[in-house]
Amino acid sequence: MTHPHTVRDTPAAGLQGTTPAHVPPAELHAHLAARLDGAARAWLDQALDEAAAHPGTRGPISVWELRLAEAGRRCGAEYADAARVLIMHSARAGTDALSRVYSQGTAAERRSVLRALPHLVDGPEALPLVEDALRTNDTRILAAAVGPYAARHLAPHHWRHAVLKCLFTGVPVAEVADLDRRAHADAELARMLRDYAAERTAAGRPVPEDLHRVLTLTDPTATPPAQSVRHGARGTDGKES
Repeated sequence: MTHPHTVRDTPAAGLQGTTPAHVPPAELHAHLAARLDGAARAWLDQALDEAAAHPGTRGPISVWELRLAEAGRRCGAEYADAARVLIMHSARAGTDALSRVYSQGTAAERRSVLRALPHLVDGPEALPLVEDALRTNDTRILAAAVGPYAARHLAPHHWRHAVLKCLFTGVPVAEVADLDRRAHADAELARMLRDYAAERTAAGRPVPEDLHRVLTLTDPTATPPAQSVRHGARGTDGKES
């Protein structure tokens, strides 16, 4: 049985290990449609059409929000995140709607909101959702929180603590979007990593292998990584505290 706080995240419909946050919606839709059976594909197409036609609320909840709750049962757990991201994208969900789904939804729905952010919110206004997610110990939500939206908008101080939180909880740092670029020449992150390693060593506890990987990335003499061109990774971030 999988521990509830152990990362067992599902790639975006077989897209070589990437998650829905990293894949343009049109490409995500094509890959998902190719993998769903006929009934699931028909349900998804209807859900996307409904979301596009009726993006606003009707009564206490919108039609597309109801479909988010059905995605796991209709499409299966493997494809549910991708289906939810597509539905939110089709509904052109803004920050208010995403915040409502995040606050009222299940853990799976909150994770899907975090995956959808880079496709739907250009500015930093959805950062409170990321900051809330970073306070949890649910590793699947943490993994979703450190995706492309956080890489683009999270302030250096909060981003460094997010990396440390991944090390604390066992979230692989491979989940941290744009890690190479943001960690490069970050002296403060290097100091925090060394302090954490020293605390672990003094307590007789092993130092995570991922810590050494990130520490290497902070080396200012290393060749700077190329600017990311992945979907959702826009802009640059400073290294100030």
